[in-house]
Amino acid sequence: MRDAPTAAKRLLAGAVAIVLIHAGPFLHAAEPGPHGRPWAIHAIDDSSRGADGVRLADVNGDRRPDITTGWEEGGITRVYLHPGPDAAGEPWPAVTVGTTPSVEDAVFVDLDADGRTDVVTCCEGGTRTMFVHWAPKNKADYLEPEAWTTEPIPASAGAMQWMFCLPMQVDGRHGIDLIAAAKGSGAAIGWFESPEDPRKLDGWKWHPVSPAGWIMSLQAIDLDADGDLDVVTTDRRGPLRGCRWLENPGPGKAQAGPWQNRFIGGRDHEVMFMTAINSADLLVATKPKTLLLFHRPDDIRTAWKPSAVTLPEPTGTGKGVAVGDIDRDGRWDVVFSCEGATGEKSGLMWLAGDGSPFSDRWTPHEISGPTGIKFDRLELLDVDTDGDLDVLACEESEPKAGRRRGLGVFWYENPTPRP
Repeated sequence: MRDAPTAAKRLLAGAVAIVLIHAGPFLHAAEPGPHGRPWAIHAIDDSSRGADGVRLADVNGDRRPDITTGWEEGGITRVYLHPGPDAAGEPWPAVTVGTTPSVEDAVFVDLDADGRTDVVTCCEGGTRTMFVHWAPKNKADYLEPEAWTTEPIPASAGAMQWMFCLPMQVDGRHGIDLIAAAKGSGAAIGWFESPEDPRKLDGWKWHPVSPAGWIMSLQAIDLDADGDLDVVTTDRRGPLRGCRWLENPGPGKAQAGPWQNRFIGGRDHEVMFMTAINSADLLVATKPKTLLLFHRPDDIRTAWKPSAVTLPEPTGTGKGVAVGDIDRDGRWDVVFSCEGATGEKSGLMWLAGDGSPFSDRWTPHEISGPTGIKFDRLELLDVDTDGDLDVLACEESEPKAGRRRGLGVFWYENPTPRP
């Protein structure tokens, strides 16, 4: 196990505290909390309300990760192009690709295989529809909002409160299909079958495969190693709550068969977002304050071995989670996000592990400090190309009287010094 005081001193020595002001990032002499100083924070966009998740893809071929985010309360969906490491600390070039009231999720996908990356959004609330935002025909117009075209997927319209979308080839026919899931009354997990011409949205067919309560995550993993992708999900409410996977019956005519539901664990928890570790083990954030780690068994259809990690104080309740080597010591660490991080509670922290994925010995370190209330999905990537993993996330605040609109979309700069 690493020496925790030494690791904490190393973190403190390299940390610089910056707080995001609406006009941009400014230096701020933040005091260290019980787990060290907050990291430097850089605004990508804080111009709207309710930033709800970040999804990544390289949409312009420059080998840098770009972002799409739906702004739930703002009712829009935007795309952000990575400007390169020298300008990454400033607001990123952005485009509003469409109006999307109550948008819950936005994901990149080249839906019509024309070489230009489109965006698909899921909307809940009164909208209850999924939309395709077709990218401009001319790549040079990617940042021109007038060049984008938004159309609803007719089979989704008014059907349910759509929460999450996963582009995935399901039946081996035509173009990419869309796994989608919802919450609330009549909610389901299923897939939209692509027609021969994906641009003809009235030809997309919906195939439900499982009831749902409130879906938080969808991931495509070939768990049973049979050559097709299964769907792993976290369902936070209802009779099927917990972490589970749906066994893909296979392409072609086999798709007429059922997708068998198989539980992984966490049925007595309110499971939130999850991440896969080496496409084998699973790490799930749960409410109120537990991370569940599930070790993949030899027989994938039997019970998974669980291990629990309690979130340190003072933090909000568990929301998002990611795994990576934060301090570049060759061992994996855990970054988690929270909602309900009011007062002096932290909304983003990282836990230094001792080298064993299922250890109960974790050393907490600060990332956000008390700034921010309701964080969401997060991604670990080297935004500034300095050799360490930074944290990309968003912060959503409910539009209540007297409350600011949230930090928006941003990234925290890893202060770990170069070896």
